[in-house]
Amino acid sequence: MIFNTTYNNEDFTIHSKELLGKPFSFFEKIKMKGIGSGRLMIAEVSKKLQTTKKQFSELNYGNIELRPKGVLIHYTNRLERFSWCIPYHKLVVYNASFFSIHAEGSFIKFLKNKNYTENKNFITKMIDFKNEYLNLEYYDG
Repeated sequence: MIFNTTYNNEDFTIHSKELLGKPFSFFEKIKMKGIGSGRLMIAEVSKKLQTTKKQFSELNYGNIELRPKGVLIHYTNRLERFSWCIPYHKLVVYNASFFSIHAEGSFIKFLKNKNYTENKNFITKMIDFKNEYLNLEYYDG
């Protein structure tokens, strides 16, 4: 689900807690050594994730936030901020010429630049959380 989170959005708060669980507490965030990625530069966004204005400027950034049952992708379009809720069972990550996140027929492709290399440890943590939540030991290796 995509929400406009430029301003406080009660629907987002309710639905994100239902889909992804409550945000981690302050002490859990410290224990986990952070739950959010740094800025990632967006290369492409699927049509379903684009807003009605259809003007996706050239330099847009996004970041990823871990939750107990999924991830939140926060991204900007012009002066607006959007949040995409993805439960772990729907999350698909591709790492080819672009780093991309897919769910429910939508995707966001991130450039593999300096920002990506700085976030490699976080991406590994995100995949480990997904595997642990879904109990997918056969992917460990």
